[in-house]
Amino acid sequence: MDGELFAEIERRVDLLLERYLALKGENEQLRNENSRLMEERNLIKGRLDIILDKLERV
Repeated sequence: MDGELFAEIERRVDLLLERYLALKGENEQLRNENSRLMEERNLIKGRLDIILDKLERV
């Protein structure tokens, strides 16, 4: 019985570690995507600021 219990605990720990590593990888991907999107947003914002500045001068 104790052997079965330890085997079940080990299986659950392995499953948790697998899920943890998957989430950690997903988090890294999301962090990279967020960074890319923020850079893109800043570029667009800069372009809009230039356009608005030109329109204000008209």
